[in-house]
Formats: sequence, C-alpha cells, structure tokens
Amino acid sequence: KAPEKASGWLAYQKEREQAAVKPASAPTQKTVDSLRRTIDSLVLLVTAIRNQQAGSRDGLDADDEPPGASAGNEGSDLVLRNLTGGKEKIFRNVVDYQFSENGQKLAMRLARSPRDNQSANAVAVYDLQKGKLDTVLKGGNDFRSITLSRDGSRLAFLAERDTNARAIQRFYGLYLYRSGDDSASLLIDRYSEGMLVGQSVSENSTLSFSKSGNRLFFGTAPIQPAKDTSLIDIDLVKLDIWHYKDDYLQTQQLSQLANELKRNYMAVYDFKAMKMLQLGSKGLPTVTLTNEGDGNYFLAITDTGRRVEAQWSGTTKKDIYQLNLETGEQKLVKKNHDGQAYTSSTGKYILLYDNKSRHYLAWDGKGLRNITAGIKQPLYNEEHDTPSDPPPYGIMRWIENDEAVYIYDRYDIWRVDPRGLKPPVNITLGRGRKTRTAYRYMQIDPEERFLREGQPFLVRTLNAQNKQSGLFSFDPVKGAASAFVAEGPHSLGLPLKAKRASHLVYTKESYQASPDLYLLKNPGSAGQQAELRLSAINPQQQDYNWGSAELFRWTAFNGKPATGILYKPEGFDSTKSYPMLIYFYEKLSDGLHNYIAPSPTPSRLNVSFFVSRGYVVFAPDISYTKGHPGKDAYNYIVSGAQALARKNWVDEKNIGIQGQSWGGYQVAYLITATNMFKAAWAGAPVVNMFSAYGGIRWESGNNRQSQYEKGQSRIGATPWDKPELYIENSPFFHLKKINTPLVIMANDADGAVPWYQGIEFFTAMRRLNKKVWLLNYNGEAHNLVERKNRKDIQVREQEYFDWLLKGEKPARWLTDGVPAVKKGRDWGLELVD
Repeated sequence: KAPEKASGWLAYQKEREQAAVKPASAPTQKTVDSLRRTIDSLVLLVTAIRNQQAGSRDGLDADDEPPGASAGNEGSDLVLRNLTGGKEKIFRNVVDYQFSENGQKLAMRLARSPRDNQSANAVAVYDLQKGKLDTVLKGGNDFRSITLSRDGSRLAFLAERDTNARAIQRFYGLYLYRSGDDSASLLIDRYSEGMLVGQSVSENSTLSFSKSGNRLFFGTAPIQPAKDTSLIDIDLVKLDIWHYKDDYLQTQQLSQLANELKRNYMAVYDFKAMKMLQLGSKGLPTVTLTNEGDGNYFLAITDTGRRVEAQWSGTTKKDIYQLNLETGEQKLVKKNHDGQAYTSSTGKYILLYDNKSRHYLAWDGKGLRNITAGIKQPLYNEEHDTPSDPPPYGIMRWIENDEAVYIYDRYDIWRVDPRGLKPPVNITLGRGRKTRTAYRYMQIDPEERFLREGQPFLVRTLNAQNKQSGLFSFDPVKGAASAFVAEGPHSLGLPLKAKRASHLVYTKESYQASPDLYLLKNPGSAGQQAELRLSAINPQQQDYNWGSAELFRWTAFNGKPATGILYKPEGFDSTKSYPMLIYFYEKLSDGLHNYIAPSPTPSRLNVSFFVSRGYVVFAPDISYTKGHPGKDAYNYIVSGAQALARKNWVDEKNIGIQGQSWGGYQVAYLITATNMFKAAWAGAPVVNMFSAYGGIRWESGNNRQSQYEKGQSRIGATPWDKPELYIENSPFFHLKKINTPLVIMANDADGAVPWYQGIEFFTAMRRLNKKVWLLNYNGEAHNLVERKNRKDIQVREQEYFDWLLKGEKPARWLTDGVPAVKKGRDWGLELVD
C-alpha cells in the first residue's frame, strides 16, 4: 500500500492489468469443484442452444416435434437438459413456457411458422416423468398467459380463435386442460353464467391457480366499442379535456393510459362449486387473496370518487370490504378509512391501522375493535418529520390459524390477540428499546405465509447508536435471542436457508469490504462452526487507495445532538489538512457500514471515489420541523461543517457541497445563507417553491401540491395561506446573497422535478452575474440512466471540485464553455492553464 498506488476508478482500468491480485480468502476446494461443474453444465447448455440456432437437430425425436416446427419461426428453441445425466430435449417455436411447481410438467406456448402454411399456433404440455409431449390445443389467432396448477394436473390459458378474418372485435376465452383429457376445452367466455353483461374475459388477464388448485383466478373487462375506421387522421381532433371532477388529472390519465387500456377486474372459477364469481369491479378495483387463494374471505379496497384530494394530500380515504367467496357477499368493514389495511393469513381477520388513533383495529366479521390500546409505546414512525400522519412500523407475521399477530414498534416486537381478549405481550421484553436496537424478522422460507405457535425465527438487528447489525435466532416463548452472526461493524443481507438442511447463507459488507457471500453450517447446533466465506469478489481493491467510515457527533444550532458519517482517506494523517466535501439527503447514518462501489453514480456524490482522491467526505443527518426545511438544513449541515472545520485536519477554506434532488434544493438554499462553501453542485434542484407547487411530476403525471403541503418539502400549507413560508424557503428570492460558484444539473426529461426549475435558477444567477454552469443531459431522467452520462458527470465533478478545492487546473468547459456548434464533437474536458 505504497503512495504510488492508483487513486479512484478512473485509474482502475489502466492499473488492473498490472496489479498482482491475491484473493482475501479462497473458497473451499469443494465449493470450487461445485462451481466448475455448474459452469460446465451452463457451457454445454449454451453450446446446445447455439448448435440448434446453427441448424443442428440432435436431441429431438421427430414424433416429439410440436406443430409448426420449421426454420424461421417467431418463437425460439427451448433446450430442456437433465443436469444429472446430461440428456437433452429441444422444443421448437416456443414463445413462452412454465414449469409446474413440482417440476413434473412443462407447459409451452408455440408459434406458427410464417413460412409453413401447415403450421399453427398451439399449446403443449410435456410430462417430464413419462417423457411424453401432448398438444392440448392447436389452431387459433392468439394464445396467452399459460399457467399450471402446483401439481401440474391443470393447465389454463387464454385463446382467441375467431375464424372470421374480417372481424373488427376479437374476444378471448379462458381454456382449461386436465391431465388425461384429449384436449383443452373452453371454460369461460363472454356468454358464460356469472359473466356480467357487457363484459368478457380480458386478454390482459394474469391467470393463477390457488394453492390447492381448486380455484382459478382471471380478469374480466368491459367490452370496448369497435374502433371507428371511417375517420381519417386529417379529420381527427387531438384534444385533452381537463375536468375538475375527474378522479385523476389528465396528465396522470395519459401517463397511465396504456395500463388503463389493459385494466381488468378479478374473477374466480371455483371447480368444486363449478361456478364463476366476479370479485372486483370498477367500483371495487383492488382485491387481495388470502390463504394463497383458498381462503373463504378476501379483502377488497376502493377509493373511487375520492381521488381528487390526493392532489394536495398525497393519499386518499378508502372503503374497506370483506368478500365472502362462498356467497359473493360484500360486507363493509370501514368507510373512509385513513390508514393501512392488512388481511390475516386465512382471511378470518382484517387489520386496519388508523392514522388518527395511531392504533390497529381488528375486524372479525362482526365489528372493529382496538387491539393495541394496551401498548403504550408508539407503533408509528417516531422520527416522522413531514406535515402528514406518521406511518406505522408495520406487521411482522401472523401465527398459524390467525391465533395472534406480531406487530413492530420502533425497536421491539409485540404479540397481539386479534380478538382483543389477551393483553399485548412484548416478546422481545423491551430489550430493543433499552439498547436502542431494532429487531426485524427475516423470511428465509420463500413459501412461508405464517409462523407456527412458538416457532423460533430469524431476526436482523440494527443498533441505532453504533449502526452495527447482527443475525439472531429468536425464541418468542422465552424472549431469548441466540447470535448466529454477532452484532458488529458490518451490514448483513440476503439471508437464505438451505431447503433440506439448516445451513444459512448471507451477505456481509462494510464501507471497507464489498459484499461477499458467507455460509453458516447448522447455526445454533452444538459445536457450531465459524462462518465460512464463500466468495472474494473484489480482491483488486487492496491495490487502490480506499478509506474508512466512522460516526461523527456534534451539537446542532438548535442545541440537539446530531449524527453523521465521516469518511476519511486511507492513511489519514491528523497533522495534514484535507479538503472536505459534504453530501446529504435526509438521514444517511444507518448506512455507516454499507459498501459504496466507486462506479459512476446516477447523480449522487461518488463518496468512495473522492475519498480515494484525498478528500474528507461528510454526510450529516438532518431532522426537520414543519414549515422551515431550509433553516433545518442549515441548522444541521452548517453546524456540522463548522464543528469539523475546527479540526486542524480539515481545510476550512476548501469545503464543497453536493446534493441531488431534495439534496440539490438544500444546496441551493445553503449558498444563499452562508459563504463558508467554496464550491457547490446541485442536481435537479427546486429553486422556486411557488412555481414548483403547481408543477407536474411528468413521469407519473402527478401534481406536486402534496409534496409541499404533506410531503418531503414540509411547508405544510398552501402558497395562499402561508406565502411567507414559500418565500423563506425558496432560494430564488435570496439569490443576491450567493457568492459560491455553482454547477446545476437539470435534465430535459426529468420526470420528478420540472427542469425549468434549473432554468429559472441558471438564468437568475446569470442575470445577477454569478458564477454558474448548467448541465442538461439530453433525454435523461431525474437521475442519470445511461452509463456514458454517469461517467461524464463523474469526470466533470472531479474536475470542478479539484479545480476549486485543490487548486488544480480547470477544464475548458469551466473556463470557456462548449458552444452549440461544437455539440457532439467537443466535450471541453481537457485541462487548461
């Protein structure tokens, strides 16, 4: 680790070939052998696919070839390989496919060949045990949405088979195939009993069987009138009509137009009752299944007719219903509910979190009762600091047969009786709150829908003071936690359990170590083995400057304790003086032990890259009050900057700030309030809250009013009720105070912040003769998507901050700009004297 080491990702490509890299720890030989066998199988599979594309037909008996098999088809070759014996089967013209959950049946949708008049669209099923291929339906204009029951005994799909080539309307039917049948038969169409008049099976249905296979869920939709083909384009008026009673703004309607044209409403066919039942409708669009589709009661929610208010509130009040699957009865649970709704595992109970009472209410089919009144700790977000109701920490899991439900507070877990007969019990014994450690359940069985009575489960912990995390087995009866992975200076993720053993795999990372995969064999057993590292994906990092991450604490201007992350360069020397960059976005300190790859970012500061180049980077947490987001940012960011500036190892004359989106707004505000920053960079900032208040988030079509009245911008009032707050918090009205050079990124396809905010900012700064640059990545979004643009902004940020904070030569784009006549030919990145 010598001074001549490369610094940052820009040097990585040049240096990596010369680096002598040794893995930090090698995987076991058994793991290596297993990986090699897997790779060999994959290579053989890829080779087989390539051979088939080249014309080889080995591995498929002529009798097994499905209808329509011919060169030049619309589908592809599907290679089925037995990984044990290596035997292969190849199916041609496959458009899509699905395995049954038990792996015994393979259903395929097959395309006709445009070069073979004798071929036809078809659906086929292959029995892997018998090695038999059955064509279940042949011929039709379109097949869609094939789905198998778990045991593979039933296959459902959609088909449109109108033989009238001139038909201007096409109608789909729901088809069913049972193992042993000669072919699939029509189950439901627009004429079926139970189908509402004027509706039909939707071609956009998502089909699914219940877990038992006794129910089949599909979608229906109103039959749309035939398109009028008599009008020519020159006579078509293109017009959007905005109406004050519309549920959604026209911008939202247009943004969701493609989805709305495909909208359908849930229906079910019950094989035991042999009948269809319509569940959802335009007035009841959301239906939630219970007991994996086999429950007797489902949850249904609607906010139809009450969506206008979401324009400024950001949410809607909803009617909650319980649906009886046997009778079709819709029973109103609560009207105009303000909060969240959950269903129990069987559907016996509906649980409502009420934003006003801030408690959970349980519905048992007869009435609602408050089941958490006995819990004195807040069940809502204690740190919520926007002018809206705080959300709950949520539900962890139901116990089998809905005997009880586990509910979170900020730190602990409560067992709650949905009947309200037994008092709530803190199963973590208050240990979480005492130590400021949050216990959160980790699901390791992907099929798990509930927990058994007394069943131990896996929890991940996060300590709010030191940000350390661990993995524990928790016994809800004893309230005892046994450490699998002790709490430490790391972040843990992706815990998975082996299906036929108790082994666990998970990822572990820290700021200094990229995520790697670890194994625990039989955790918790006698003689438990130490964790085994299975991967070493980033050994080359040892050959580059990196750094360290630690918590920094200070007292904010409001007298409250404050916390942030301080990143220091590798080989940090307290006798030296370092330039400092400050990056912020609400609260970031929980990510103290997160690894930050030095790859080009969408827009945020590339922390590890700048630390590698010898910068100190500071990421302060910010707490907000209603109506004063600008002052709150100043309170925490500037107080933290001043506390660090008093350190002799921070160059107080060379401090810069960078922020994106909400962080970009705060950059804009801060440089109107202080001159302590020598360089500033604001990505997608809002500068004028008056004009932004009425703007549109074009990606979704939503209006921005709710963001200011109830959301992140935290004004908590309208511009006509509290204009003074909009003036106070809008940098636009205070731009004359700015003396800090500023780069703005505002992209013309930004779907979140209107890019004219960046234009307002730039033109006003230019009018005031301030030093300002604006970057508009053409066609780019709020956060950069294309890698070439991410790389470009990375280079420009480096050049900008190195110039102003390190005294290095500036780039020509900074000194002279790049005129439009040179666009696409000259990027101005070279350094000049």
